[in-house]
Amino acid sequence: MKYISEYRNDSAIQKLVKAIQRQADKLPGKINLMEVCGTHTMAIGRYGIRKMLPCSINLLSGPGCPVCVTPNRYLDTAIEFARLPDTVIATFGDMLKVPGSLSSLEKEQAVRSNIRVVYSPFECLSMAEKYRDKHIIFLAVGFETTSPVVATVLKEAGRLGIKNFYIFPGHKLILPAMEFLLESGDVKIDGFICPGHVSAVTGSRRYEGIPGKYGISCAVSGFEPVDILQSILLLTEIIAGREKPCVENQYRRVVRENGNKKARALISELFEETDSEWRGLGNIKKSGLSLRKEYGDFDAQKKFPVKIRKPKEEKNCICGAILKGVKTPADCRLFGKKCNPEHPVGPCMVSSEGTCAAFYRYERPQENG
Repeated sequence: MKYISEYRNDSAIQKLVKAIQRQADKLPGKINLMEVCGTHTMAIGRYGIRKMLPCSINLLSGPGCPVCVTPNRYLDTAIEFARLPDTVIATFGDMLKVPGSLSSLEKEQAVRSNIRVVYSPFECLSMAEKYRDKHIIFLAVGFETTSPVVATVLKEAGRLGIKNFYIFPGHKLILPAMEFLLESGDVKIDGFICPGHVSAVTGSRRYEGIPGKYGISCAVSGFEPVDILQSILLLTEIIAGREKPCVENQYRRVVRENGNKKARALISELFEETDSEWRGLGNIKKSGLSLRKEYGDFDAQKKFPVKIRKPKEEKNCICGAILKGVKTPADCRLFGKKCNPEHPVGPCMVSSEGTCAAFYRYERPQENG
């Protein structure tokens, strides 16, 4: 099948691995390349890409999973929304098991019937029209990939005159988090593998400030093994050749320099940048999206000002450090023991794009027998 089989071709993969090795021999020392997309994290584990690379190239997983970086404050507030009368919470499925301070949406769902899993926020409009006596709240979590869809749904709700539909804004912007990691100095990053999904909306130009300001190259990458290996090769060639840092677009079959202008215009029309809290990273300036004043009637926080206790974290969970690339799942004392996909302690084990979930499924050492 076009765009799948050729990007999983074994011969092409082996050629890329050999080319990476040749460039790695020219490196001044060990380098760290960080992917900031959960889909890349899963693909790297699934295809065994880490094992294909020379020891001088280390892959780090960053804050590329929107579910994982959603803080307990957001989850605790969503749970309080679910406890309100005549309210229905609509959410994507991977939010259900994420533990908040004292509960989770899954636990709440077990005692009440007003938490629904949806595959698209458009389902909320049908729900709102069917249950006119209920308040429908959609948990709008995601990066730039999902925010244009939510914006479209809000515009359609306005056109239809639906008054009982709201969103709880939780969208994040990936670039401010990348810059935060570089400025924090907590982990050495020599290059970024940038998210193809997000970049299809924002465009590859979005990352151009990183090479100029931080001297770090970026490679926008697709999600197949050939895509990822090509991106690693591009970054390694720049570093090994002492070339001027730049932004490379490996995923040109999907990503354009200026992205999707209509999607970007929709985001700008309905949302504005705001400071936002990230799990493990803290508050990052201009890293989230809030509804503009003219669309404030759709904001669940304004319609239902609930109170929550001070958020708490599981003290032995190191998801925050994993999201920063400082630690790996193997460093966590809970990993594979108290924390596993059936009984997750932290969000990195919950989400299908979480680093711990990927490591557990594809890279953890297997016990003999």
